[in-house]
Amino acid sequence: MAVSLRDRALLGKLSLLVVTMFAFAVFVMPPLYNLFCDILGIGGKTGSAYQAVDVEVDTSRSVEVQFVAMKNETMPWDFYPRETSVSVHPGESRSVIFYAHNRTGKDMVGQAIPNLVPFNVADYFHKTECFCFNNQPLASGEEADLELVFIVDPDLPTSINTLTLSYTLFDITNRSRPTLAQAQ
Repeated sequence: MAVSLRDRALLGKLSLLVVTMFAFAVFVMPPLYNLFCDILGIGGKTGSAYQAVDVEVDTSRSVEVQFVAMKNETMPWDFYPRETSVSVHPGESRSVIFYAHNRTGKDMVGQAIPNLVPFNVADYFHKTECFCFNNQPLASGEEADLELVFIVDPDLPTSINTLTLSYTLFDITNRSRPTLAQAQ
């Protein structure tokens, strides 16, 4: 069966449309999504390193901070918080440890991505030190205690008594060959 010139033109236009859609989804949507979340204060993203200043601790109330650790389906490490929750006074600096164990037979690099709920509290949760700021290279069989130091802002609305910070750990070994070489 012969394909007409009109059918070929339609096929070419549809192919171009598909390529354009993929390019839009990969290159345009992520920056727009981040901008949208920043403007509206949603998305649960926590910021980068917070420079601690002298903040008065509010001992009149406590906030429970819960910790959740998840792994991407391609990440074969053990990964979990040593404590699943802590109670802190707003303004108080607190340290918690997450455990990671590369139980594979190969050297790997992981990267943890944080998320905080409720979504409107990201501006009130400040990390002064966090393993999520850097890639985490672990040799085959290696274990590590990964530290998080944080402060819950005293300006946190009094209606919020519980925060949940979750980390999803991703395998970024193929994207981090220089990091892996430095770890050895």
